[in-house]
Amino acid sequence: MRVVFAGTPEFARAALERLHASGVAIPLVLSQPDRPAGRGMKLQASPVKCFAVDHGIPVAQPRSLRLDGKYPDDALAARAALEAARPDLMVVAAYGLILPQWVLQLPRLGCLNIHASLLPRWRGAAPIHRALEAGDPETGITIMQMDAGLDTGDMLLVERLPIAADDTTASLHDKLAALGARLIVEAIELAACGGLHPVAQPAGGVTYAHKIEKNEAAIDWAQPAEVIGRRVRAFDPFPGASTLISGEPVKVWRCQVEPDAAGARPGTVLAADGSGIVVACGSGALRLMQLQRAGGKRLAVADFLRGFPVAAGAMLQAGQ
Repeated sequence: MRVVFAGTPEFARAALERLHASGVAIPLVLSQPDRPAGRGMKLQASPVKCFAVDHGIPVAQPRSLRLDGKYPDDALAARAALEAARPDLMVVAAYGLILPQWVLQLPRLGCLNIHASLLPRWRGAAPIHRALEAGDPETGITIMQMDAGLDTGDMLLVERLPIAADDTTASLHDKLAALGARLIVEAIELAACGGLHPVAQPAGGVTYAHKIEKNEAAIDWAQPAEVIGRRVRAFDPFPGASTLISGEPVKVWRCQVEPDAAGARPGTVLAADGSGIVVACGSGALRLMQLQRAGGKRLAVADFLRGFPVAAGAMLQAGQ
């Protein structure tokens, strides 16, 4: 089996590493172009590209794969590289570019996608974040045969994963990346012997995981404590749930739901000590246990309060 791999972030790198270790022939890797990052805004290669270069795998980084799009030269060069690679199969994981029909049809066995949800729930860009935000009890990995739609293809392999009460997007990402890496190796082994059996996605239960935007980070204290708590976990590590304390933006990284706040105005600090800053919400209260000032580090609440005193009765406002 000759497998072309298309992916960009750390989630995809885990799958590429597992495929490489399994002995699958990988004649070509596709990844997004290098992007400026860090304080110096220097061009930085993606985790997938870094792995491929370190292991001597050829890499193509087209800005687009659309032959009739904005970058036709990139698409033509990518097409030549893909045809030369003679893939039996393409594996796609968080690549970030839309695959036009010519790409979907080029590999003999088509394109398989590693999707971090239990399809058809949470099709789209941010399935891990949205599952946490919605309070889903479980998620999982779906290995899907790609078609022209947005995560609409037939399901080939599905494995469920419970969401723990303390899971964040960061921790759930790592669990799902490892699960996806294992399942895609299994899928390729089955594909080699004709053992994959496509199952159409159910028509009901479709939800869309829209891309996370920075403006979603602001905490609305009028919401129930449970809802805010889920958003804190969903937005870790990006964009980080934020509030204003004495007019200064502060990110909240860890919290727990407390009993009802006895009618206190949402945003009111009910107590503040080494065990947490307790804030009234629309219903219930939230104990803030790990916080971060702009330009600072994440701190346990006791350390945070030593440098930024907060008194009972203070009012917190939506962050920026």
